[in-house]
Formats: sequence, C-alpha cells, structure tokens
Amino acid sequence: MYGAADGVLETPARTPFPGGSSVLHVLYLVGVASFAASGVLAAHRANMDPFGGIVLAFAASISGGTLRDLILGRHPLYWTHDWVLLTVISCAAVGTMLYLRRWELPHRSLMTVDALGLAVVTVIGARAAIDAGVTPFAVIILAVLTGVTGEVVRDVLCGEFPPLLLREEVYATAACAGAAGYLLLHWAGASDTLGTVVAASLVFTLRLAAIHRELHLPRLADSAGRAAERRGR
Repeated sequence: MYGAADGVLETPARTPFPGGSSVLHVLYLVGVASFAASGVLAAHRANMDPFGGIVLAFAASISGGTLRDLILGRHPLYWTHDWVLLTVISCAAVGTMLYLRRWELPHRSLMTVDALGLAVVTVIGARAAIDAGVTPFAVIILAVLTGVTGEVVRDVLCGEFPPLLLREEVYATAACAGAAGYLLLHWAGASDTLGTVVAASLVFTLRLAAIHRELHLPRLADSAGRAAERRGR
C-alpha cells in the first residue's frame, strides 16, 4: 500500500530473499557478513580505528540493498527492522577485528572475501528485482547495483581512487553474468535455491579467476589508441 502522506510504496520490512526460504536467508547472511568483513579489512589496510572499521562494515553490507530498494520504492528499507541482519554484520565486523589483532591475513584476502559478498548479494538483488516485477534488463541493472555499490562506497570512504569498480578489473562484469544466469534459470523454472547457488557460484568463480589470473577488461583508451595506430599505418 502507499503512505497517505508522501505516496511512497510501503511493503512489509523483510530481507530481500524470496519466499522465506531458510537456505536463501542463510546464503544472504553469508553474503552480507562477507561484505562486512571486507569493510573491516579495507579499514585495516587504510590504518583506520575500530569505529572506522564498523562504519565501513555497515557501509559495505547495506549500501547496495539500500540503493536498490530506494529505486524500487520499497519502504521501509529492508534492514531497518531486521535485527538478525544487523547482528550478523556487527558480529562479522567485530570477529574480523579480533582476528586481525592476532593474525595477518593473506595479501588477497580482501578481494576473496569481497568476491563472496559480491556473488551472493548480486543474486539476491536479482531475486528482489524479479519480485518487484521489473523488466529483465532492469533486473540485471538492479542486481549489479546491489552487488557493487557497497564496494564503491567502501573504497571511497577509504580514500581509494578510483574504486575497484572503475578499474579495468572483471568485477561488475562478473556480477552482470551472474544476474543474467540467474534470470535464465528463473525463466527455465529452476528453484530459487538452485538458481541462487549456481548463479552465485558463477560470479564467485569469475571473480576469483580474475583475481588469481589477473584478468582485465580492455580499456576504452587502449581501444582508441589501437584504432589511431591502425589509421596511422
């Protein structure tokens, strides 16, 4: 229903996973916990204090879903009444901080943890967009925005320019592939759990391959330079 005062679409507060599936709920919590851990790891790398780590943990975890729900006009925002979600984010953040006080994580740990969050949250974003009844193209856009926005906010708050999304790495491309894969599986009649696991695995695999094999997309400037070189021959 719509709010009488401002015409904002009001839907019951819920996490953006379909049908109350406990499996999907767990996967979703794993995704946001991964993003929370990535926020703390980024804060650690930027020499921030614990408060900065908490801020980045929440920013990385809820920014994407918040942007998606604002675009879809969903109100109240999914996380404002979900104490389980907020507890998981807090525990993941504090747990990561305690771990970092005793042990040093491998060099690529931030990217690996971030890849897991990207995989799960992107696909959950696709499911939420499908529930909203938007067009297939909009499903993919909203899924990608859900997956990558937290990373952008995290990197900007850390003072990292350009953010990972704006570099030539396979990041948003992996999210796009996973969202498209989930949409195809949904059309094919696959269960929500199967579609989520397969599509999230696709995103995670693509991202890990890009990290460990240092795969990059061609830059527009590179393409323009090669074209100019060919014209000069």
